Amino acid sequence: MRIAFVASECVPFSKTGGLADVVGALPPALAAIGHDVEVYLPKYNQTRLSSPRTLLRSVTVPFDDEYRFCSVLDGSTYAGVKFYFIDYPPFFDREQLYGTPAGDYSDNAERFALFSRAVLEASKIFGAPDVFHCHDWQSALVPILLRTLYAEDPAFRAVSSVFTIHNMGYQGQFPPETLPLLMLPWDLFTIDKMEFYGKVNFLKGALVFADFITTVSRKYSQEIQTAEYGFGLEGVLRSRSATVTGILNGVDYNVWSPQTDTFIKARYSPDDLSGKLVCKQDLLADFGVTTPDLQLPVIGIVSRFAAQKGFDLIAQVIDRLVREDMVIVALGTGDKEYEDLFRRLNQQFPRKILVRIGFDNALAHKIEAGSDMFLMPSRYEPCGLNQIYGLKYGTVPVVRATGGLDDTIEPWDPRSGHGTGFKFSDYTGEALLSTIRQALTAFKDRSGWHTLMRNGMVKDFSWTSSAREYVRIYEKSRQLRTVHNGEVVTV
Repeated sequence: MRIAFVASECVPFSKTGGLADVVGALPPALAAIGHDVEVYLPKYNQTRLSSPRTLLRSVTVPFDDEYRFCSVLDGSTYAGVKFYFIDYPPFFDREQLYGTPAGDYSDNAERFALFSRAVLEASKIFGAPDVFHCHDWQSALVPILLRTLYAEDPAFRAVSSVFTIHNMGYQGQFPPETLPLLMLPWDLFTIDKMEFYGKVNFLKGALVFADFITTVSRKYSQEIQTAEYGFGLEGVLRSRSATVTGILNGVDYNVWSPQTDTFIKARYSPDDLSGKLVCKQDLLADFGVTTPDLQLPVIGIVSRFAAQKGFDLIAQVIDRLVREDMVIVALGTGDKEYEDLFRRLNQQFPRKILVRIGFDNALAHKIEAGSDMFLMPSRYEPCGLNQIYGLKYGTVPVVRATGGLDDTIEPWDPRSGHGTGFKFSDYTGEALLSTIRQALTAFKDRSGWHTLMRNGMVKDFSWTSSAREYVRIYEKSRQLRTVHNGEVVTV
């Protein structure tokens, strides 16, 4: 089967979050089981290509005010996957992918409309896939265009689309005049298509027009069909519930494993945990703590600093939490109020609250390896990857039972020795503090804690099984579109 991924970011070329990790790992997993896979990405300022070669010098994309002409670059083949890059410097040669700290770029609708149209035009030349697999609102126009402007194009009549929601909170909403600017018909601006409270909603359009919809965990696929987590689109999802499936993200253990990690001070495994203490000391030294008390548990945080990630709960209880015998190591960037909170705490408790504002991939690996616990108290979490990394590193997750966090973490039972972490349900500071204290108490039982660590380290969340689940969805989507004598019929 020929599968074309369309996404706005992908490691190692560009990244703001977990979407990039998924698009970097799932295509090679599909290629490894015998499928022909290609990935289309924007060519950003931060994209570094070893030997870029122009494959298509000029692709015309019409806009209401003027035509734009972009090119397509050869991104070479990695792990059996072919990469193509849409190059249009006026839109993509910028410092950030989606916006600045002041807000999103004002022309994001135009930027990603050009990207989507260019992908379709390029694929007509390179060969249309069997399935377009699109990710989040930035590629949402692909399934919309396939069933509207390109509906009569013979190149795409048998091509299906699968759309993956990585985060319902980001929908791509724009003013109504966006439709004519992008040369899209006004009949899309209806409540059963792309209209959403007076705006054009890209994500909604993809949910309406894609053949199948997936989310990045089973629990999240259920949560987004409720008012609490659906961000106003729960009705659309419920109307298409037969085509909505949750498939848990996998992780790349070639990159995230304490047995092979090149960023950490010492390697270790479930059979020999001694290297973890070395990693703990190295982590603390990285933050300037040269004479640490290694008996104190270290709680790691690698996150975007935002209320969605539960930092409002942390703020509620931090004055009591700092009285506990523990150390917090936090890495991230985000909302100013939470960045300022951690800066203040670091000044007040320089050996207890250790903070690095920003993103540092090597340090993220060190935090996973050197911490004893990993904290993720998210308000909602479509999948989450850091808790899965934590399991492999013997860094016990403390999470809220939502989305993929609930799917991946089993509560620790010291009597039976079963479980992989600690989790709470109520979204309150008190529930968070109580669960952290439960984990701190369990940490004192070193024998039980080592059992808990090993329980997580032997879990397998590799991409192989998830890739096979996606193949089943691709096959279902293809069955919807079978061509007989030039006509597409539903099977």
